[in-house]
Amino acid sequence: MITTDRAAAAATAIATTTAGLAQVTEPRARFRDVVAAEWIKLWSLRSNTWAFVIGALAVIGFNVGTAWDTYRYWTAQDAGSRADFVRDGIPLSIAFTENAAMVLMLALSAIGATAIVGEYRTGMIRMTFTAVPARRSVMAAKVCVVTAVTTVFGAVVAVASFGLTQAVLSGRHIGVPIDHPGALRVVVASALLAPVSALLGMALGTLIRHSAATMTASVVILLLLPLAFSADRHWAAVAGHALPAGAWTRLVDVDQQQVAYPWTLTGAWTVYVVWALATAAVAVTSVQRRDQ
Repeated sequence: MITTDRAAAAATAIATTTAGLAQVTEPRARFRDVVAAEWIKLWSLRSNTWAFVIGALAVIGFNVGTAWDTYRYWTAQDAGSRADFVRDGIPLSIAFTENAAMVLMLALSAIGATAIVGEYRTGMIRMTFTAVPARRSVMAAKVCVVTAVTTVFGAVVAVASFGLTQAVLSGRHIGVPIDHPGALRVVVASALLAPVSALLGMALGTLIRHSAATMTASVVILLLLPLAFSADRHWAAVAGHALPAGAWTRLVDVDQQQVAYPWTLTGAWTVYVVWALATAAVAVTSVQRRDQ
């Protein structure tokens, strides 16, 4: 009996020591290590690099192309249109056009969705959650990496678009500097549209987990819903203002066009913040209780 008790005590001591050694040899992953892993995964896919490059060229190309058309056909404008060109804020509307904003939203939502949908499609998400069981930490790291990268991307594209378009327009002496009233707001609003769109794509990808369905949902929210809400009715105008595209439109509207139900700049910035926080929260929390 005494021998058995001693053996049990020894076995318990060995198990405790082994567990302690396991904890020492296999420390819990630190958040910065998870962020570093997500950074590597983002850039390990060559398609992501090409997506950023092609997206940037497309957005800048739309803007510069519009500026070049204005430069080329400037002599066809009547005297009244020439005189009111800068006053009406047209150089700033050319700095980042609606077509360019549409391309930016679609491209960045696709990149954000790919960051999570690709892992579900290949099954890599299982290995990720096995290595780091704290799922929310993994998704929080994804959110941090995608937000940082797409914010830098948006800033580069917006600044390049502004500089190049105004350089083209300056050939007709109608370009404006960055300190022109409303110019900085146009650049910042266009730059931040990138991470908002990417986080939306990531949130939808986390919920839907299928590429085609995720992209369809992104198109509906970013492009089709703004067209469905008429500005002639109060509830529809409020719904349109609450969408990312509606907020961007208000922020780049430097000449303050008269509408039936106007939206404030503070309200538009608030829409950006709410969409970013809400989509990030969905992406982080929705994986906690859901497997593939």
